[in-house]
Amino acid sequence: MEKYIKPFVDVTENVFAEFIGAKLEVGNPYFSKAEAISEWDISAVIGLTGEANGAVVVSMRSALAEKLTEKLTGKPHTSIDGEVVDAVGEIVNIIAGNAKKGLEEAFRLIISLPTIIQGQNHQIKWPSEQTRVICIPFTIYGSEVFTLSVAIEAARNR
Repeated sequence: MEKYIKPFVDVTENVFAEFIGAKLEVGNPYFSKAEAISEWDISAVIGLTGEANGAVVVSMRSALAEKLTEKLTGKPHTSIDGEVVDAVGEIVNIIAGNAKKGLEEAFRLIISLPTIIQGQNHQIKWPSEQTRVICIPFTIYGSEVFTLSVAIEAARNR
C-alpha cells in the first residue's frame, strides 16, 4: 500500500513548497471508515477511474483555506468565497494530476474535475462502504493541520 501512497505524499510536499512556499510536516497515516463524518469545513475531491477506482480528497478548516488562498492570490480572505473554493480545488487538482504520473507503473488512471464539499460535519461519499480510506495528516505553519485522504481499488474488470 505504501507504494500507492508515497507519490501522493511526495507531490503534496512539493506542491505546498512550490506554490505556497511552505514546508509541511507529514503525520502518521491512518485508516478511516468510508462512512466517517468529516471534522473539516471544506474538502476538495478528485475522482479516479480507469484501471483503478477511487478518490483523492484534501480537507481543511476554513481559516487554513483562506490563508492558503491569500498566499496564492495575494489578497486576504475572511470567508469561503469563490476564490477560496477555486484555490482548494486547484490544490487537489495539482496533487492528483502529479500523483497520477507516479502511479502510472501500476494503473492507467483518469482523473475527474475537482468537486468541493463544504460545511461542518460533511461526509465524503467513497466508491463503497468497504473502501479502505487512508488519511495522511499534514501540519503547516507549525500548528495548522489538513488531511489528504486517498482510496484506490483496482477495477474489478482489470
